[in-house]
Amino acid sequence: MAETPDNRNEPGLEADSANVDAWFVREVLPLESALRKFLRRGWRNESDIRDLCQDVYMEIYKAAQKEIPVSASSFTFAVARNVLVDRVRREQIVSIEAVADLEVLGISVDEPGPDRSVMARQDLRRLQAALDRLPERWREAVVMRKVEGLSLPEIAARMGIAERTVSQHLTSGIVSLANQFHVDRSDDGDKS
Repeated sequence: MAETPDNRNEPGLEADSANVDAWFVREVLPLESALRKFLRRGWRNESDIRDLCQDVYMEIYKAAQKEIPVSASSFTFAVARNVLVDRVRREQIVSIEAVADLEVLGISVDEPGPDRSVMARQDLRRLQAALDRLPERWREAVVMRKVEGLSLPEIAARMGIAERTVSQHLTSGIVSLANQFHVDRSDDGDKS
C-alpha cells in the first residue's frame, strides 16, 4: 500500500524510519515500566533485565520497519515472551519453574493481559516458597495429592505410612499453606 501523508503513522501500514521512530517513542517507550516488570517475573537475574529490554526493543523496531503493529502493547509483550523463550533456550536452563513461568507468559488476544500473568506468576512463586517451608513429609503428601493427583491409599503406599497419617499430613500441610498465604498477603498490605 502506498503511503500518503494522511496514513503514514497509522498502525498496520508500512512505515519509514521517521514514522517508526515517532511510533516507537509514542507507543512503545511508555510501556517500559510494565515491560521491565514483565521481564523480571520471567527472568531471575536482575542484571540481565536491561539487556533483555534492549533485545525486545530491537525486535520490535525491526518488525515495525516492515509494518507498524496494530497494538503496540500486545506486540511488545508477545515479543518479550519470545525473547525470554529464546534466552532460556540459549542458556539451556530447563527447570520446572522456568517452564511454568514460560507457560504463564503466553499472551494472545484471548488470554489474560500481562498484569494477570504477573499476578499468577507471583502466586506460583509464593506457593513454591510456602511449599519449601513445610516439613518434608507434609510437603510430600500435599504434592502427591494436589499436584500428582494421587489417592490417599496410593500416597500411603508410596510413603510407607497409614492412610490416617497421610490424612493428618495433608490437613496440617494445607492449613500451614493457607496460613502462610494469609501472612504473606498481610505483609504485602493486601486485605484478605
